Amino acid sequence: MLTDQYDFGMIGLGTMGRNLLLNMADHGVRGAGYDKDGDKGRLLEQEANGTAVKGFSDLQAFLDSLKQPRAIMMLVPAGKIVDEVIAELQPLLSKGDILIDGGNSYFKDTERRVAALEPQGLHFFGMGISGGEEGARRGPSMMPGGDKEAYRVMQPILEAIAAKVDHEPCVTYIGPGAAGHFVKMVHNGIEYGLMQLIAETYAFMKQGLGMDNEAIGNVFGEWNRGRLQSFLLEITASIFSYREKGADHLLLDDIRDEARAKGTGKWTSQIAMDLEAPIPTIDIAVSMRDLSKYKSLREQLSASFANAGRPAGDNREAQLAQLEQAFFGSMVMAYTQGLHLLAKGSDAFGYELDLAAIARIWRGGCIIRSAFLQDIYAAFTKDAQLPLLLADTAVAAQVTEAVPGWRKILGEAIASGLAMPAYAASLSYLDSISSAHMPTNLIQAQRDYFGAHTYEKVGSEGVFHTQWSQG
Repeated sequence: MLTDQYDFGMIGLGTMGRNLLLNMADHGVRGAGYDKDGDKGRLLEQEANGTAVKGFSDLQAFLDSLKQPRAIMMLVPAGKIVDEVIAELQPLLSKGDILIDGGNSYFKDTERRVAALEPQGLHFFGMGISGGEEGARRGPSMMPGGDKEAYRVMQPILEAIAAKVDHEPCVTYIGPGAAGHFVKMVHNGIEYGLMQLIAETYAFMKQGLGMDNEAIGNVFGEWNRGRLQSFLLEITASIFSYREKGADHLLLDDIRDEARAKGTGKWTSQIAMDLEAPIPTIDIAVSMRDLSKYKSLREQLSASFANAGRPAGDNREAQLAQLEQAFFGSMVMAYTQGLHLLAKGSDAFGYELDLAAIARIWRGGCIIRSAFLQDIYAAFTKDAQLPLLLADTAVAAQVTEAVPGWRKILGEAIASGLAMPAYAASLSYLDSISSAHMPTNLIQAQRDYFGAHTYEKVGSEGVFHTQWSQG
């Protein structure tokens, strides 16, 4: 029996779990991995190249191999499987053991699990991990929340394996309860928004400007060398150069235009509505993934409403400059909305989130990392109580500069029948959140008219009701 030999245990040896263990081994952490599929454990050992990593397919043997108190991470699909793994582990664990859920669990499920395991003396925390398989292997961004003492025990390991920016690890304690999974959920919502914006940018260049794939890829590559630098633009530029062996065209052109999702974007929209935090860029990104699945209906309707043509104007260089402005402004709105939701959630759930720290750890390793996160970090470092990212003068100045091109591009897209809903939602959000007067006084009058819901008056205290119908 290998008692007290391994420092850390991983349950679930898919790509993410395996790569995290290998990352730990590179930093001197002796890791044990468990998976019911013995082949995955053997693959782990093959890839370990002689480092102190071992795979197990027997759960008890795996647990016996870990140092006491045991530190174990689960990387299994979110939902009932997490509960099943916990139920299997509970009778085998001891007081003081640390159990980490590193998957994309819904934060309310994590709250429930924290409440159930804490009385048993088990230190449980949920940790969002971003960066995909490459991030797991070379350095992810990690968002641990929950048991603070358990985090402190794990802190040296997590800081060692995290991505580094300016020599700072992209991991920090997020907050109590399910704070880590809440922040990761919102991170993923922002990711949805950014991906939809990039897709609409692709459509504008391809359908609106008549650009070929090579030219489109060059634009994304050029943008990625400027203020728009980000992981998502980097991989997008790479996609526009990828051909399968022997193919004379991009793999992209063979991929169906029907997007899938795992639920984190939907959860973000749902909780935002509960908290009355407007996130229209993210909401429309979720909706467009759903809409994409109606492929046969879209094909049927395209015969009746085929109206996408070339936008007005023939100065491609000028239009691309305007498109860059429009993308920048829309990107800022996606981050702005996500951060506002984090602030609202922090107040509602008592997470005490540090938005500057969150922006700092998102600068490296994670899917939504970008040059602009440095601006976000600076804004919330300067003023931790900033009510909205757009209230920062430096950010506001950049957005204001982008607005003319943003409006021009959207006008051309609408005139040509080219759908850019995330761009439009982003600009409308800016126009609304910066409006001193909205037409919602009419909505209040309507509500009172048909339902006696009352309203408030300008310059008067109290609530009022009017008998609108004179009949």
